[in-house]
Amino acid sequence: MTAHDISIRPLDPLKDAELIHPWVTDPKAAFWMMQGFKLQDVEREYMAIAANPHHDAFIGSVDGEPAFLMERYDPAKVELVGLYEPLPGDVGMHFLVAPTDTPVHGFTRRVITAVMTELFADPATARVVVEPDVRNAAVHALNEAVGFVPEREIQKPEKKALLSFCTRAQFEAATGAAV
Repeated sequence: MTAHDISIRPLDPLKDAELIHPWVTDPKAAFWMMQGFKLQDVEREYMAIAANPHHDAFIGSVDGEPAFLMERYDPAKVELVGLYEPLPGDVGMHFLVAPTDTPVHGFTRRVITAVMTELFADPATARVVVEPDVRNAAVHALNEAVGFVPEREIQKPEKKALLSFCTRAQFEAATGAAV
């Protein structure tokens, strides 16, 4: 496996909406729930995230090419309010790999590992929280590969989700990454 240079930068809603619009509306991104969104809808969605002090969006590049979208949020303030008992140091995460006609084996796992490394780079992050759709078997397997442990199903307004957690120690044990 060759090493890839992965970098992550803040998403600029106005400059990056055109880049991510085909990603979030691709049929493979059905669980992102933006099917049918127009460019302006994507701009509006990410302007709202940019304006929220408890939610951030980022563009990840691999070898200089934009390749994934990452979101970080405070689950005590957005997404999971009232659905579980947050602990200090909990950080919520979403990620989406750009669609491609030439999939690379192991690429998505490298991306989620980079996303988790980025989140744990903040010493205040004790545990990463995710809430993927219960039907998204591919993401459940990826999450498990980097150390996530499912806790229970929860009902969000837009979906039935599998609430899962990953501590720094669980991530390090699963991936061999030292963070």
